[in-house]
Amino acid sequence: MTQLTIVVQNLAHGGLRNGAGDPENRWPRLADRILSVGEPDLVLVQEAVDWDKYGHRQLGVAMRDLDMDAVPIPPSGSGYVPTLLYRRETVGRWINWNTDFARETLHGFGVAVFDVGLPAPLAIVSAHLNPFVADKARDEAKLIATRALRYGPYGIVAGDLNYPPADPASPAPDYAAMLPYNRSARTRLPSEVDGQLVPDRRVTEMLAYTGFVDAAWKLYEERGDEQLLRKTATDDRIDQLWVSAPLRDTIVDYAVLGTPEGASDHHGLVVRLDLERAATDNVWEYR
Repeated sequence: MTQLTIVVQNLAHGGLRNGAGDPENRWPRLADRILSVGEPDLVLVQEAVDWDKYGHRQLGVAMRDLDMDAVPIPPSGSGYVPTLLYRRETVGRWINWNTDFARETLHGFGVAVFDVGLPAPLAIVSAHLNPFVADKARDEAKLIATRALRYGPYGIVAGDLNYPPADPASPAPDYAAMLPYNRSARTRLPSEVDGQLVPDRRVTEMLAYTGFVDAAWKLYEERGDEQLLRKTATDDRIDQLWVSAPLRDTIVDYAVLGTPEGASDHHGLVVRLDLERAATDNVWEYR
């Protein structure tokens, strides 16, 4: 295949409850949002809370409503697990589903691997980084980025990264909307920056340092369209999709998904890749 459409969406408590734990079935709105892009090839979700309960009932509902298959729910210490659905007709069956080191992260993760016609497999991680402590999230970002390259140079890491975008020229967060616990996680300590409010970009900078490219920022640099940098949550663009360097030129489109309203406390995003543009001159093997 040549074209790949990827949707990323934090479900907020599985799309089944509100923050107080009361029943609140938002899944129909989430499904409408996901399918508003057509028929995505990959759907990366975060906070798939209780999707494994009652015989994986909600996972089955999602597979039916999206007409997609799913990888197994990965291990998670928190229950706020990220997972992935895929369209077998376009990406085929997965050839690896690797959850090694999932317990080294707060919410867990897995690496789904597909043969999509590139010189090496494509590895995809739905990620949800630690929202409480930036230093721990930075460690998680390094681990997940490394695991996304476990099968070669073609990797994707996307999800609720919980921290500001890496590039220092990115728009400042909306500090007025930032709650105290998010401010203490997403900004540098006052003692480090002369008492100023400075976004802590070191978490996502680790993805860049490991060789990944922020899809929205790449297109913004090319087009100058500030809509590409829209916030995905209350105070910043904390939901992001990153591709490894050989996939940089495959990024051809990006958009934030905000309707139907009330589906989640996060907007979704859609990224389209043209795999024919992938670099094929340095197909190394993991060692």
